[in-house]
Amino acid sequence: MGKRYENLDGVCTTKTFADLRRWYAERRQKKKDWSYTLPHEHIDSFLLHTNKNQTLLTWIGHATFIIQINGLTIVTDPVWAKRLGTIRRLTDPAIPIHDVPPADVILISHSHYDHLHFSSIKQLKGNPLILVPSGLRSSFLKRGFERVVECCWWDTVVEQNVSFTFVPAQHWSKRTLFDTNTSHWGGWVIEGKEKPTFYFAGDSGYFRGFRAIGERFHIDYALLPIGAYEPEWFMGPQHVTPEEAVQAFVDCRANTFIPMHYGTFPLADDTPKEALDRLYAEWERRNFPSEQLCVPKLGEIVYCETAT
Repeated sequence: MGKRYENLDGVCTTKTFADLRRWYAERRQKKKDWSYTLPHEHIDSFLLHTNKNQTLLTWIGHATFIIQINGLTIVTDPVWAKRLGTIRRLTDPAIPIHDVPPADVILISHSHYDHLHFSSIKQLKGNPLILVPSGLRSSFLKRGFERVVECCWWDTVVEQNVSFTFVPAQHWSKRTLFDTNTSHWGGWVIEGKEKPTFYFAGDSGYFRGFRAIGERFHIDYALLPIGAYEPEWFMGPQHVTPEEAVQAFVDCRANTFIPMHYGTFPLADDTPKEALDRLYAEWERRNFPSEQLCVPKLGEIVYCETAT
């Protein structure tokens, strides 16, 4: 049997069939309003294709961002799929995949289908360096990808003066019936010299690792998940609630919070509006400065600066 990866402190995210049956029974009793859709801004793809000097961030949807820093175009967890099995996408990607500028680096957080879509990666232009968690490289090589580097937690890879460090998360991995936790999971910290530092958290439950990340890095922008948390008794170990995401923002000592992992795929019972409402309510309850919360529209280009 190959290696099986674990969370910090041995936290288990495994669920039983009885748990699933309980969730689905609860779901049938719920009445949810799914009418709200995320606002979409027309993207200036010309700027993305010509930008060489500015640090820009654009949310494509779910956990997919285009981040441009030091002349590099970075794509996180590229998923342009219209559906994941029986789950249909709620909103179109902010930019068609054929309009994405050539990718220099692709970051993969873990193997779940809403974060790793091989067809999308194949369609991206360029000859990108693909950074993946330990245990995943062979899956890329057998599909014909060549520039693939596998990382353990806290490993750092440097590409054109930009550092990429793979950092812990509390989650799990699975793509088939037989490969549970045979590859790892985590987030990425992106550091460019005299440029803003980004923390892309991937997918995670709340855990002490957020504090450890904040102790090691000076983070300007924290890209944190806020969706797929309901029911909390089921999702808790693997997905933060919006309130826990705010605490993770505090723990990692970031300057600006950018939410993600909501409003694109209905993976759980929470709606996009519920996730956002809870985020705004917690932000207001804590009396945090409004300028430290950045909620971009799909396709909106965010001009990123280093905190002073």
